Amino acid sequence: MTFKAEYIWIDGTEPTAKLRSKTKIMDGTPSGDVADLPIWGFDGSSTNQAEGHASDRVLKPVFTCPDPIRGGDDVLVLCEVFNIDMTPHESNTRAALRPVAEQFAGQSPIFGIEQEYTFFDGHRPLGFPEGGFPAAQGGYYCGVGADEIFGREIVEKHLDNCLAAGLGISGINAEVMPGQWEFQVGPLSPLEVSDQLWVARWLLYRTAEDFDVSATLDPKPVKGDWNGAGAHTNFSTKAMREGYEAIITACESLGEGSKPLDHVKNYGAGIDDRLTGLHETAPWNEYSYGVSNRGASVRIPWQVEQDQKGYIEDRRPNANVDPYVVTRLIVDTCCTALEKADQV
Repeated sequence: MTFKAEYIWIDGTEPTAKLRSKTKIMDGTPSGDVADLPIWGFDGSSTNQAEGHASDRVLKPVFTCPDPIRGGDDVLVLCEVFNIDMTPHESNTRAALRPVAEQFAGQSPIFGIEQEYTFFDGHRPLGFPEGGFPAAQGGYYCGVGADEIFGREIVEKHLDNCLAAGLGISGINAEVMPGQWEFQVGPLSPLEVSDQLWVARWLLYRTAEDFDVSATLDPKPVKGDWNGAGAHTNFSTKAMREGYEAIITACESLGEGSKPLDHVKNYGAGIDDRLTGLHETAPWNEYSYGVSNRGASVRIPWQVEQDQKGYIEDRRPNANVDPYVVTRLIVDTCCTALEKADQV
């Protein structure tokens, strides 16, 4: 008996990495334990991860789940990329998250990431008429009806695929621009939310492929008076889930010194096109936080202020952000501050 294992990895394309995958035929039946899956190799010279004269790179499985596309015993296998001496490849951002997540595990940090994306039919967003523009924004967000919603069949199939894969998807909704949607992953730990978001992205591209539609994480897919696409990142620690003082400490820490720029420059390519101060964003070069304020860099939900505990939402990350990077930065900044304030 054999099964198919789809090995998935993040390549070295800059400024925004791409997903790659290839199929390995395995003997037996999958155990469900990632440790039972073998390392594999690939041609790094074709993925911007090696020179042609020394092109071998290594795929090390780190997360596996059922493959909802193929079904049966087949599995998806997310991998880290290593050099042949088994040191992490420079494009391997997961390797940098691992020690930070371990260092602050005692604070129980968890994330929920809201992944916005846009469907394209050829060179135009799904729902945009050929050679023109649809009605202005206003009725598309969480809308219903063929004049407001475009691509729902793909969205529902993607949701079903994610659930069949066992991913921690917590919701979906239509977004502000035609052809623009969102799914949410979490609440999960830093490594879990990042791994599962990457797999959910792969499933998004693969699902849309069957409908002859492409999905993009471009943060500003249509220039002008149209909303961009973000990956709003919700975050909390045990202390934040128990008291409001820790909420304020976390918000303040994200605005200290060079932290705003340190974060923003790593929150996805093209961020200055999206964070303009318009379309429910704060300017990329100004840091602010506020209760129920979608024009702030970081939002404290109204019910968090009311309950005096909960979580915060960093609204700055782009749709194309690397979740390993954004979770590492937020954990490092906020958990360090909470530790110094003895709010752990």
